[in-house]
Parts: sequence; structure tokens; C-alpha cells
Amino acid sequence: MVHAEGDELARREAAYRRARPAVSLAGKVALIVDDGLATGATARAAIEVARARGAGRVVLAVPVAPPETVTALRADADAVVSVETPAAMAAIGQWYDDFSQTSDAEVVAHLEGPAR
Repeated sequence: MVHAEGDELARREAAYRRARPAVSLAGKVALIVDDGLATGATARAAIEVARARGAGRVVLAVPVAPPETVTALRADADAVVSVETPAAMAAIGQWYDDFSQTSDAEVVAHLEGPAR
């Protein structure tokens, strides 16, 4: 599963970055933000990539995650912050009014917009 997540991260990286060079993470804090965790596989893959790129510290921030997933990911990241850690969690989407997917085109449009 981690390999499949890595492949998806690579696809998104190519689609989102386009011809822009990768930003060096050497010695920096990498802040990884996810819309919520279930198993944590995607977050774990992102943490591995940040470590491989030399991040000095890796912090994972999410709005909602089960306590056991947060605990497990603390072994991979330097810090894991979750606003909500409900004991009974059926799906991430139950915590959102609108949990529709963000398209690649929407992400690219935001990345190419004016810097803020």
C-alpha cells in the first residue's frame, strides 16, 4: 500500500509542480497537512518523502484522526497534531459538510495564482 501511495504522490508532484524545481527540505521543518486520517498510509508516505529529502523535522497536522492512527504516526513524524481524535470514527467525510474531492485542475489553479 505504501508503494501505491508513493506512486500517487509522484503523479501529483509532477502534475502540481510542472517544470518548477523541487524546494530543498534539507534541515527545514516540513509541515504536512492532510484533510483527515483513517489508516494514515498517505501521511506515512508523505513523511517518508520529507525524510528522504532531508527535512530536519517533520510535523503532521490534521483536523481529525482516530487516536490509534495518531499514536502510530508519532513513531514516523516528529510531531502529530490532530484537532479531533474521536474514539469512534467511521469515515473522515462524516466530519465535513462538503467532502468532495479537489480536482487536479483546482490545485494547479491555486498553485499558479498570486502568492499570498
